[in-house]
Amino acid sequence: MCRETGIRTTMMIGMLGLLGALAACDPGSRDEAVKDGEARQNADRMLREHENDSGTPSAGAVIPPEREVVAETLAYAEVDEELVYGHFVFPSDMVNPLPGLIVVHEWWGLNDGVRAMADRLAAEGYIVLAVDLFGGKTAENPPDARELMLAALQKPELAEANLRQAYEFIRDTGGAPRIGSLGWCFGGAWALNTALMFPDELDATVIYYGQVPADEERLAPLNVPILGLFAEDDRGIPVESVRSFEQALENLEKDFEIEVFPNVGHAFANPSGTSYDAAAADRAWELATQFLREHLGAVGESTEL
Repeated sequence: MCRETGIRTTMMIGMLGLLGALAACDPGSRDEAVKDGEARQNADRMLREHENDSGTPSAGAVIPPEREVVAETLAYAEVDEELVYGHFVFPSDMVNPLPGLIVVHEWWGLNDGVRAMADRLAAEGYIVLAVDLFGGKTAENPPDARELMLAALQKPELAEANLRQAYEFIRDTGGAPRIGSLGWCFGGAWALNTALMFPDELDATVIYYGQVPADEERLAPLNVPILGLFAEDDRGIPVESVRSFEQALENLEKDFEIEVFPNVGHAFANPSGTSYDAAAADRAWELATQFLREHLGAVGESTEL
């Protein structure tokens, strides 16, 4: 009996080892581990960049809109069986449907600073939906912001479902004839991801120092004009990665503009935080609004391009 028990035990250990080896060789498991590692690295880089920062509105968020706007908090999506509320804003003198913008917040979440910037963008002649990828949560300090960002990066399918419904909302409910995306930092990466989700439908994308890929296979389907605004002294989004992204777009003959601002760091134009640089932020705003006018339409009432 003891010998038979020993044999059975040995066989069980061998089978468990085989199952463990098969699990270790499972491409899905490896892919998930890689993605989780990349998400953590990305979040940790942002933690270092914002080490002494806070989620309070920056100087850019107190610049008033150029004209009066109307803002509402509206449910625009349902994700993971929860309604998602965003900041929906448009010019008060709007007569006809205007081009639309999906605005994606930075790693602090959809806070007052982002809402203020959405108001400024609406005053330029757009209907704007500032989305919420953090489920109503915002952060005031870097560790909390890291946790919110990491949670979103670890479940990108939820963010994608969120942004897909945001696009449909601004197209169908807002009636926007043309639609663009814009975001800062974490939101800059997701502004580009929105374009990758809608490679033929979106009309423009503005990336403020977001994480960008250099994978030509991933970028190949993209038919959306891109404006990338980056910082020379950004350690979280190093210039080398920006140049690799730029080269990939060049190789693929995409429609893009890349501007790297000298002597400024990450978050130089953020609606929240203490890294705001007025001169660089003003210039970036000029480039962004000019780019949006070119690809989405003129300031004021909607007109056909």
